[in-house]
Amino acid sequence: MSDLMLDVDHIIDCDTDPFVPEGWKVEEHKKGGLEWDSAKVELFLSENQKDGKYVEGNKLRKELADHTILNANVLDYLLAHPQLIPEEWKKDSSGNRRYTFFWGTIYRSSAGRLCVRCLCFGGGEWRWCCIWLDDDWGGSFPAVLLAS
Repeated sequence: MSDLMLDVDHIIDCDTDPFVPEGWKVEEHKKGGLEWDSAKVELFLSENQKDGKYVEGNKLRKELADHTILNANVLDYLLAHPQLIPEEWKKDSSGNRRYTFFWGTIYRSSAGRLCVRCLCFGGGEWRWCCIWLDDDWGGSFPAVLLAS
């Protein structure tokens, strides 16, 4: 990474409409601008996701309601600037692929199911995928929050 890239301010406009995959719609989008600084974000796991436990996504959504969660605009900005993504987001402490979720944007698929998009690293590159809210969420599925 060049020194020039490190000196650039990475302002993410979280107030704009997020990317919407074809056939989907946005169910909820929490707004708010952000200057990207990986030292000011944290990966959060609910107590119900730790130690091999799982929590249903709809219940996790309620748990996250009082946290400052980041939206899908941040995900898409990071995909466009992968050099900004922290290395530790690739794998959890057990070596499993980590799926890092941006709960500030909830989507509804064309089939009517609610989901959240995430970043994951596979095949040598960063990409996005999603998990349905009615699925179980475990320890490799942290939410990205602004650090308190």
